[in-house]
Amino acid sequence: MVTRKCHGAPGRSVLAVILVTALLGLGGGALGQTSEAVDRSSLRVCADPGNLPFSNRAGEGFENKIAELLAAELGVPVRYTWYPQATGFVRQTLMARKCDLVIGISLGFELLQNTNPYYRSSYALVYRAESGLSVTSLDDSGLKTLRLGVVAGTPPASLMAKHGLLGRVRPYQLVADTRFDHPAKQLIDDVAAGEVDVGVLWGPIAGYYAKSHNPKLLVVPLRSNPGEVKMDYRITMGIRFNEPEWKHEINGLIKNKQPEINAILSAYGVPMLDDQGRQLIP
Repeated sequence: MVTRKCHGAPGRSVLAVILVTALLGLGGGALGQTSEAVDRSSLRVCADPGNLPFSNRAGEGFENKIAELLAAELGVPVRYTWYPQATGFVRQTLMARKCDLVIGISLGFELLQNTNPYYRSSYALVYRAESGLSVTSLDDSGLKTLRLGVVAGTPPASLMAKHGLLGRVRPYQLVADTRFDHPAKQLIDDVAAGEVDVGVLWGPIAGYYAKSHNPKLLVVPLRSNPGEVKMDYRITMGIRFNEPEWKHEINGLIKNKQPEINAILSAYGVPMLDDQGRQLIP
């Protein structure tokens, strides 16, 4: 396993695609009876082997559960191609035709073809419920007296700089070898322990790790404001270009299984937003 990104952003599964702009490879090609290089005998998924809450080899991530849901609907098994979510992920997996689907990718990533979005989430504030805080945005003046934590290099860090908060910030690594280090989890643990008053990181990660703590931690999604760094993202699945039949099939699965997908996301603590950017309450 190589060093890879560990985020407080649309996950390594998603933030990697937002931050990494040098992933290579596009392609078509023919295989079997159609021009689409999709193996219909299984659902071949490109995934990170150690990337909770998104995916791991043990099948414990929510993207693993969504893959199983789709495969069951197709009546085929899931087969994984494992590769760390870092530079080269798409080139070495999907574009090398070793697999046919990336379960989590941000909408608008140009080097893949996006399916329809299946959830929308955002960066979030995390703080102890017993703290008495009621912070909902990074422009809250009360943050200037608190101890803050953020994963370095993520979009909220830029917004915190704009609001003059960097002097209050403890940074957590963006890049880490997750066999040994989990900076985003450590940020949540530090909030729970009272070493940090407010943490800022990608909502699905925040929600997942916050669920395991007692006393309770609050996860408050951040809204995107006009003219500022974007805080929320629509998440799709990723496929190769020039495979319209496969895209149509996956879009149909997403539409038909959306309630079950939402239930999986909710079980993992993923804060979900509606089309107006308001939090959906399970």
